[in-house]
Amino acid sequence: MAWKVGRVVSVAPSKTVVVLVERRVQHPVYKKYIRKRKKFYAHDENEKASLGDLIRIVSTRPLSKLKRWRVDKIIEAAEVKK
Repeated sequence: MAWKVGRVVSVAPSKTVVVLVERRVQHPVYKKYIRKRKKFYAHDENEKASLGDLIRIVSTRPLSKLKRWRVDKIIEAAEVKK
């Protein structure tokens, strides 16, 4: 089972979160490290994830046109600003 860790950047659709996953890869020629980012749509059944949370998502069967991931657990909750 494949999993990824990323930050929640949107919770707009119902029972869906958009997760930004960032990884560092080395350039094949210049050997400099580059940050690559990708957004994934994940299913959040209980709607517990909020904006800015660090979460782990796991791959699952296709749930909709864009959703192929499911929220596994919330690793770190975002700070609540007052």
